[in-house]
Amino acid sequence: MQSAFYVSLSAQLSIDKRMETIANNIANATTAGYRANGVSFESVVAKTGAEPVAYASAGRDFISRTAGDMQRTGDPFDVAVVGKAFFAIRTPDGVAYTRDGRMKMTETGDLQTVGGYPILDAGNSPVVLDPTGGPPMISRDGMINQNGRQIGALGLFMIDNDAKLTRGPGASVIPDKPATAALDFVRNGVEQGVVEAANVNPVREMVKLIAASRAFDSVSSMNDLLDGSQRDAIRTLGGG
Repeated sequence: MQSAFYVSLSAQLSIDKRMETIANNIANATTAGYRANGVSFESVVAKTGAEPVAYASAGRDFISRTAGDMQRTGDPFDVAVVGKAFFAIRTPDGVAYTRDGRMKMTETGDLQTVGGYPILDAGNSPVVLDPTGGPPMISRDGMINQNGRQIGALGLFMIDNDAKLTRGPGASVIPDKPATAALDFVRNGVEQGVVEAANVNPVREMVKLIAASRAFDSVSSMNDLLDGSQRDAIRTLGGG
């Protein structure tokens, strides 16, 4: 009987974590370049009694790398990654990588994200434009031209498929393995005048949230039944 309580408790903790993840995805559904959170679960078998008992694990967080929809804006300072690469940005905690290609140019020509973080080239140096050169022309390989003159290039970086990603500022991510500069501009490139949306489907996430909520209620109901059964057993065995 006690094992059943612990199993249901582990299930509630897992479902609660899942609901928190889904709610966070919904909150960022309109954040450009946002990568959705997911949680993978597995059972943990404990052999503390005569029979092994399977508990639900707390879950392992992961960040989805699925591409979001492309939204054409026509703004020369909006760029989107075509393929699996990422842009690199300089943050107070070091280099982070993002698919949010909304950019701005400062009065001194520094190219930054809308959040104010410097955008880096393939050598991890900040990209600086000519502040009097007008809107940039950006080619697929990231090369930037102003008034027919090459100014610099946006860095595109590949993140190892096995790298664990953690959250950075805004929609950025930080891998636990070094990213490498992209060299294949056939499979990976830049498209100007386009912004990548979050890879979150709000309707699907709402359906998941409803299902998780119902599952949590079901486990709570099971706990109530187990509690009632335990009280009845105590009264019967106690003769009262």
